[in-house]
Amino acid sequence: MIVLGVDPGIAVTGYGLITLNQLNEPELITYGIINSTAEGDTSSRLVYLYRALTDLINEYNPQYCAVEKLFFQKNHKTAMAVSEARGVITLCIAQHSLPLAEYTPNAVKQAVTSYGNASKSQIQEMVKISLRLEEIPKPDDAADALAIALCHIGYLQMQRLIED
Repeated sequence: MIVLGVDPGIAVTGYGLITLNQLNEPELITYGIINSTAEGDTSSRLVYLYRALTDLINEYNPQYCAVEKLFFQKNHKTAMAVSEARGVITLCIAQHSLPLAEYTPNAVKQAVTSYGNASKSQIQEMVKISLRLEEIPKPDDAADALAIALCHIGYLQMQRLIED
C-alpha cells in the first residue's frame, strides 16, 4: 500500500509518499515539493502543478491519496489561490481513479502528535520519529505532506482493525 500525502499551495505544493513495511510500520518512499514559482501567472502554475502531480502518480502508483483541507486563511487572496491549487490536485487524483481523503490541519496534528494544537516543530519531530529519519524533512511543505500521509495511514490501519 502506498499513500500520497499532498500539502496544497499555488507556488509550492508539498508531497510525501509512504508505504507500510512488512512489520506494518510506516516507511518513507520519497518526499519533496512541486515548485511552480518560475511559471509566471496562476494558470501556468496550475498547469505545471497538474503535470508534476500526474508524473508523481504515474511513477509511484499510490493506492490512496490524502490532501489537507483548506481550513481558514486570513488572507483571502491566498485562500483563493490555494483553493485553485486544491481543485487541480483533486481533479488530478480523480482522473487517476484514486480514493481521496481530506483532513483538516487539526486532524493531522491530532493523528501525528496526539495533540490537535501541536506546533509545526512538534509535528516535524513526530514525522521524523515515525518514519525513522535522521533529520526533519525539509522544506516545511514536504514535512506537512508526510504528516498528511501518516494521518491517512493511521486512518486506514484503524479501518482494517474495525473490519476484522
